[in-house]
Amino acid sequence: MNPAKLLLNTLLFFQFSQISTSIDTISLSQPIKDGDVIVSSRKIYALGFFSPGNSVKRYVGIWYNQMSELTLLWVANRNNPINDTSGVLSVNIQGNLVLHERNQSTVPVWQANISDASAGNTVAQLLDTGNLVLARNDTGQTLWQSFDHPTDTVLPNMKFGWDKRTGLNRYLTAWKSPDDPGSGNFSSTLDLAGFPQMLLYKGDVKLWRAGPWTGQRFSGIPEMTRNFIFNITYIDNQDEAYLCDGLNDLSILARMIVNETGFLQRFTWSNQDHRWIGYWTAPAERCDYYGYCGPNSNCNLNLTNGFECTCLPGFEPKYPKEWFLRDGSGGCKRKPGTSTCQKGEGFIKLERVKLPDTSVAVNVDMNLGLKACEEKCLSNCSCVAYASAYAETNGGIGCLMYHGDLNDTRKYTNAGQDLFVRANAAELGKMSVLSFFLYVYYA
Repeated sequence: MNPAKLLLNTLLFFQFSQISTSIDTISLSQPIKDGDVIVSSRKIYALGFFSPGNSVKRYVGIWYNQMSELTLLWVANRNNPINDTSGVLSVNIQGNLVLHERNQSTVPVWQANISDASAGNTVAQLLDTGNLVLARNDTGQTLWQSFDHPTDTVLPNMKFGWDKRTGLNRYLTAWKSPDDPGSGNFSSTLDLAGFPQMLLYKGDVKLWRAGPWTGQRFSGIPEMTRNFIFNITYIDNQDEAYLCDGLNDLSILARMIVNETGFLQRFTWSNQDHRWIGYWTAPAERCDYYGYCGPNSNCNLNLTNGFECTCLPGFEPKYPKEWFLRDGSGGCKRKPGTSTCQKGEGFIKLERVKLPDTSVAVNVDMNLGLKACEEKCLSNCSCVAYASAYAETNGGIGCLMYHGDLNDTRKYTNAGQDLFVRANAAELGKMSVLSFFLYVYYA
């Protein structure tokens, strides 16, 4: 951040701090206008009007209170800015949370859009979780909450994913630019197709894939693990499918964002350095980009020849010339004259990989162990690979069986899980010979 912008944000911080009050609610009798700020009870979060970057347009947002660097966490009217300072955020007589400009009798710029609100009997409150909640005064029933409608940020204890009962999808969309919080070109979602996995998109194109849940983490994020800071929960049942990052140390501030340049990032705040420190970023290297080596390949940054791409067992480069020139994007095809549906075929184990894309051509049976999974895959000639669904839970739970091309597989040094790729007898024989020589060499 340049010095002028840092100074501006610091001035804004002090301006907001001076006009803040201890009030953390908005009601029918207590709206807030541009210039007012409400603060959560423990003064962790603030809500009010702001102008991002060099813009003069006005938005309603939530940010960290009492932090030297203005960090926006949620924006209400991100695609409908107000052009002046006439904005008013209020609870109307129907009980809805609404944002107006100028004449409040006009159509709202933004609203929570609650159909079953109780007339005059709701209040909006900014909680110490960073969640803005609209609830009934009499029963406390939550009618709407900002955590169900994120912009570019996931906060601790916030669900990232789906409510299958209602079809609600809590996903992230990047800002257009630092000056415009409108919905940008990059988004991240939990994709439920096939076997759930976390995805990053550029428009409608897959940019990066976290892989499926292993029982401890998404297989494509080695840094995502339970530790003394984070307490990660993943739920997938008939009602919901979501990821939730809790904090074991409540004094730590943390967030996950998708930014306008196309990166998904996890940050923690350093009180010592007064800045955000990156915990992990994706995509972070070439093998992270979706399909970097094309279908039926394995991307490995540790190969000694300097070329990351290798074909999976039983496959060869689809475009040999491009492959020779270190362009693996065309991927690999099955070697000619080979069949994996004759006597003697079996599986070759690839260790420590991000499993191939589970959104298409995958059958899931959570009642099968790994041995039964192998037998079922072997009995079906169209099954080209299999793996444990939750590889890091009780030694492995469930069965994933792949059909068709294997897309976006990559190798890790100290992470990932086992993938078993179907191969014919000849390919298995080659691997046996190779294993023998490796044993002799290292013995």
